[in-house]
Amino acid sequence: MLMLLTACGAKSSNSNDEDSSSDMIVADSIAEALDYQMSHYPSSQYRDVYKNFMQDFFGPGHILADTAASGRFLRQELAEEGPFDGPLYEKTGFRGNFYRVNLSLIKDGIIPYEIYFPAFVESVRGINPPSGEDWMKTWNLIDSVIMAKGLHFPDEDIDRQALADQFAEGNYVAHHSRRFNDSVHFHYRIISRDNFEQVILPLIEKSK
Repeated sequence: MLMLLTACGAKSSNSNDEDSSSDMIVADSIAEALDYQMSHYPSSQYRDVYKNFMQDFFGPGHILADTAASGRFLRQELAEEGPFDGPLYEKTGFRGNFYRVNLSLIKDGIIPYEIYFPAFVESVRGINPPSGEDWMKTWNLIDSVIMAKGLHFPDEDIDRQALADQFAEGNYVAHHSRRFNDSVHFHYRIISRDNFEQVILPLIEKSK
């Protein structure tokens, strides 16, 4: 079990043991998510790690403000000739509220566009993103686990400053680093856990 002080500081001797245990379970879940990130995406920068956890809480809402435009961008991306690498799907962050779902599923005829895109759009409904204050508390806890594990990333100071500047403006959305995109070639969209498990996953299983 990962031992660290949470972002809120050390628990006092009078703190509830159940709360302390819950904090450590969360910290261990974060550590597992970080282990997955670094083993599967060793080229990750700090901002790529941040994006993974951010997606878990905010979903795809920031790219679905204009549904028609989102559809055009998706079709344009599908038309690209480069490789569509990466897993068919994977959970985001440490809660798994959403899945990254590979666009190769459409290109390979496993998931029809007419099913994939509505599941993507539907994933925005019901999102209750955290307030900026609550998200910063969560991210500070995640960052404390990053530091406790002794992780370091290329251009980390630059990424940290860029994100801090965004946070100061109330902007919590981040994009993958060029290093990540150039090395991974993972084309995906974010789909909520319910929509993925009820609509997309059965078709993947059926194709096997």
